[in-house]
Amino acid sequence: MKRKIITTSDGSKTIQIEEWNEQYHSIHGAIQEANHVFLKHGLLFYSENYSVSNPISILEIGFGTGLNAFLTLIEAEKLKLALNYVGVEAYPVQLEEINQLNYVELISKNQDAIFEKLHNTSWEEQHEITSSFLLKKQQKFFKDIEDKNEFNLIYFDAFGARVQPNLWTEDIFKIMFDALKENGVLVTYSAKGSVRRAMQAVGFTVERLPGPPGKREMLRAQKKESITF
Repeated sequence: MKRKIITTSDGSKTIQIEEWNEQYHSIHGAIQEANHVFLKHGLLFYSENYSVSNPISILEIGFGTGLNAFLTLIEAEKLKLALNYVGVEAYPVQLEEINQLNYVELISKNQDAIFEKLHNTSWEEQHEITSSFLLKKQQKFFKDIEDKNEFNLIYFDAFGARVQPNLWTEDIFKIMFDALKENGVLVTYSAKGSVRRAMQAVGFTVERLPGPPGKREMLRAQKKESITF
């Protein structure tokens, strides 16, 4: 499928799959969307509302351009958080595409070596990107994730249900539920009713939140601690 680099409304670039009319990030602002959905309502929400384990374990569904990982690393340094970050991607983005993106220029010009390291490190092995940020990239389909009670936080950033409905099913969200620890949190840009119902069907407590620019709502799901009598 033909792919091209486009500029979104906040000036940041993303990759567009023309045949699907689908982008890796919102056309209304790639960086704005990532900050709103995954940092504000994901990382910051979790760190402010739960006893923070050290390190926090994050699973990203759709590593893609590395934008979410890059922003998370920078924010975690500000908050003095240690992170174990796992990014799952079935079809890794090519380096020639990564080199056309302008995230370093817009986010943190002195972190160009870090952004490159996120992409240049080998897959299937854990690497120390900084002293407080460990990264493991895994090339696999989301349905093949087998982790149990492993993660505090999931960034669910798959392509939309319009083009890949098989990634937004009860079967997939059951895998996500099982992968989270008790009180774990999943955030996604999607607010479709079918997505919310699929999450609830497997045990998540789900809330609608104001969405990023260009979207009215988003979803945050939590694996609430079991209550026993």
